[in-house]
Parts: sequence; C-alpha cells; structure tokens
Amino acid sequence: MIPTPLTVLQDSTALIISTSIVSLLSGFFLGVYSIRGYLISPTLADERRHNLTDPFESDESDVDDDNFLDHAPNWANGEEADRRDGLRIDRKAEEEKERKKKEAEEKKEAARKTSISAVDNSEECKLVLVVRTDLGMTKGKIAAQCSHATLACYKKISSKAITNPTSPEAALLRRWERQGQAKIAVQCKSQDEIMELMGMARSLGITSECIHDAGRTQIEAGSLTVLGVGPAPKSLVNQVTGNLKLL
Repeated sequence: MIPTPLTVLQDSTALIISTSIVSLLSGFFLGVYSIRGYLISPTLADERRHNLTDPFESDESDVDDDNFLDHAPNWANGEEADRRDGLRIDRKAEEEKERKKKEAEEKKEAARKTSISAVDNSEECKLVLVVRTDLGMTKGKIAAQCSHATLACYKKISSKAITNPTSPEAALLRRWERQGQAKIAVQCKSQDEIMELMGMARSLGITSECIHDAGRTQIEAGSLTVLGVGPAPKSLVNQVTGNLKLL
C-alpha cells in the first residue's frame, strides 16, 4: 500500500512532537541532576560541599566597612548620625538659636535708638564721606562716588523715616535738611579701615553705607570707594570720623 501525502505529513508531525517531548524531559532531568551535584566531577562536588559547610566567609566576600552608611533611620545610631551629617534638624536647638538671634537684634536696635536719642535735639547734624585715597581715583571719579554715597545714605534713612515718621531717623533727617544738609569729605587709606569705620558707625546706630564700584572706568570692579556716615549728630559722627584728615 502506497502512503498518501496526508499520511506522511501526519507521521512527520507525530515524530517531531514525540522528539520534542523526549528532549524536554531529558533536559529537565539533566538539569535537576546537575543542580543536585550528581553530574559534576568529584573535585567540584567536594568544593561545593565545603562551601556549604564553611562557617567563614571567603576573601572575595569581604566588604569594606567604610562603604557602609551609618545614618540609616532603622539603625541604633541612626538619629545621632543623621544630626551629625545634617540629615535631621533639632527643632528645639533651631528655635533657641532663632530666639537668641532675635534678642540680639532687639538689644542692638534699643542701643541704637538710645545712642541717637540721648543726643541734644538741637545739635547740628552732618554727613561725612570717607574717601579711599589708595585707589588713585581722579577728582571727577571721587565726586561721582561721593554722590553715590550721599544718595545711598539719604535713601536708607528716608526709608526708615517714611515707615515710621516718629522715629529718631525721621527727626534726624528733618533736622539735617533744615540745617543745610552739611557734608564733609575726609580720607582713609585702605579697605580695612573703611570696614572698621562702618562697623563703628553702625554700633552707634548711625546710618552708614559703603559704595562698591562697578569697575567700568578706573578701578577694579567691586572695590570699596567711599563710605557715607550719617546724617547724624556731630558728636556721634565725630566718634567715628573725628580723627580723619580732610580730603
């Protein structure tokens, strides 16, 4: 009997399916035996058994302790480490710090008002312009920088006067304007001296503004050129600039 094409196709399909099933089962059982160590050499089997029973770690498993983070929240020292590394904020400490800062500012403001208010209300007021002579500025440059300092001081004290018309600054400004707006130019020889004078002025509650040059013409950008001190009573201003020579 001659097989038909359909019969040949069915036989081929059955052969392929049965071969696939046998291969799958063979591979599965070979894999299981390999995992269990039945198909490896005695040397490898002994090494595998030694690794499973060895209570010590091998050299390859050593880990550098320095790489461990010590601020994990679940660790015993986590909170302390977090604070040390800046990951946690101590609210009480921050509140205490803010309270002390506020108290210091209030004391400074009280001292400033006391130092200005203690002066005779009829005393003449003046604005002193401290010019650095070590920069080699020309006369025109000095005039421009003094103008900047005068305007900066006026804006500073007038903003306080506008905010609080009954403040000591408002009274000083009105007195200075009535008395002719006296302005005096003196000289100093370094940036450090200017910074020291500004600190002295502000500690006495005197308005003081320093001018930083833009560096577009004669001198380096950011240089401190002129310090304006006042307007304030002459006796207070002289405590800051009284020993400086006229420009």
